[in-house]
Amino acid sequence: MSVVEPRSGGSVIRLLVQPRASRSDIVGVAGDLLRVRVAAPPVDGAANEAVIRLLAQALDLPKGRISLLSGLSSRRKALVIEGLSAEETSRRLGLGSKAPVAGD
Repeated sequence: MSVVEPRSGGSVIRLLVQPRASRSDIVGVAGDLLRVRVAAPPVDGAANEAVIRLLAQALDLPKGRISLLSGLSSRRKALVIEGLSAEETSRRLGLGSKAPVAGD
C-alpha cells in the first residue's frame, strides 16, 4: 500500500493527522501514510476541515474536490481527491523518490 493510490475518477491519500499542532503543514511520509499536522483541535470536525483546507492548498484544488473517505474521528484518515490521478497527486505533494521522511 502507498500514500497515494489510484481510484476511479481520482485518487486516495492516506494520512496520519496530528491535531492541535503549533502550525498546519505537511510533515512528510511515515510508512504508507502522509503525516500532516493542523492547528485546529479535533472538535466538531474542525481538524478534518483544516486537513481538507491544507491539502486543497497544497494540491491547488478547490476544497469541494476533496472529501473524507474514512477516519472521521481517527488520526488515520483517507481522503478522496476527485479528478486528479495518483501520479499527479503525488507530484503536486512532492512525493517523488526524494520525499521527506517524517522524523528526519
